[in-house]
Amino acid sequence: MNELVTKAVVLAAGRGTRMRELTRSMPKPMVEICGKPVLSYIVEGLRDAGVRKILIVVGYRKEVVMGHFGDGSTAGVEIVYAEQIRQDGTGKVVELAEEFCGADPFILSYGDILVDPSSYLLLTKPGDADILLTVRHTEDASKGGAVYVNERFEVVDLREKQLHEDVTTSWYNAGVYAFKSTIFSYVARLEKSPRGEYELTDAIRAMARDGRKVQAVEIKGYWADVRDPEILSALNVRPPGDDG
Repeated sequence: MNELVTKAVVLAAGRGTRMRELTRSMPKPMVEICGKPVLSYIVEGLRDAGVRKILIVVGYRKEVVMGHFGDGSTAGVEIVYAEQIRQDGTGKVVELAEEFCGADPFILSYGDILVDPSSYLLLTKPGDADILLTVRHTEDASKGGAVYVNERFEVVDLREKQLHEDVTTSWYNAGVYAFKSTIFSYVARLEKSPRGEYELTDAIRAMARDGRKVQAVEIKGYWADVRDPEILSALNVRPPGDDG
């Protein structure tokens, strides 16, 4: 099946406590880089990749997001919203997208992950894969989600925050995905992780272990996890896409 992906889900419900006073009045995805919210870079990148409908999952200070983007017409897309009432992990929040997505495939991005806009294009043609999972090459995958692949570059396992000496892969999870509707039955039966949250990566791991095709996709160009004021400051000095 060569269905093009024209829907996307962006998770923008969190406050981002590591941003400290910067998120007192706004959710983390709305902090600005060079005068523009992080979320605007994501929305515009998805639009330029051919996405036409976007569901933004809101929560903390939702009115800031909704007031800025409205129905999406000024950004050239259609935007609707779903509210995450309980902050109980990335797994269950995906369930909020089921009505919006229906049987259609969709791109999912965290609201604080910035990538080169061309990376979204790689996710618009999932083919026969149930999941496309973006990865980056690294010298130390213990700092994030370590991704283990086979000779066909298909994901066989995901491990969060392993000890450095236990990691045997050089790929880590870049935090942007394309899913088919098969993901919903897996997130529906998630159990809480040792952290007390429903983890999206647990659902992805279960799909891989069941023989579902979870294809890794390497993305290049810039990538940033806008997780703290230090990274934000660096991006304001050298914004996304500035190779100078």
